[in-house]
Amino acid sequence: MPEIIGYHAHVYFDAETQDTARQLCEEAVRLFPVAMGRMHARNVGPHPRWSCQLGFAADAFDQVIPWLTLNRQGLTIFTHPETGEHLADHRDRAIWMGEMLDLDLSIFDQL
Repeated sequence: MPEIIGYHAHVYFDAETQDTARQLCEEAVRLFPVAMGRMHARNVGPHPRWSCQLGFAADAFDQVIPWLTLNRQGLTIFTHPETGEHLADHRDRAIWMGEMLDLDLSIFDQL
């Protein structure tokens, strides 16, 4: 079994919910050992919506995920482990909060 070295939680938003997403991500950084990525106001990588990535260590999972579950304010959040097996991490090991969306997994064909 591969080792989980961390997690990425991708908070999805649109033009109407961008401020809500920013506030959520900034609050997560304030409360937990989380690294916040850029607010992408376009689809990036396999993500079908605008998004912001929250990266955190495996040992923070039990703090971050329950908090996101209770505070996501209707936003969709896609979370996956980081094992180095990118396709499997995104396709087979995903945790969805809210709407489940189709990812563009074709980018992993080149890895």
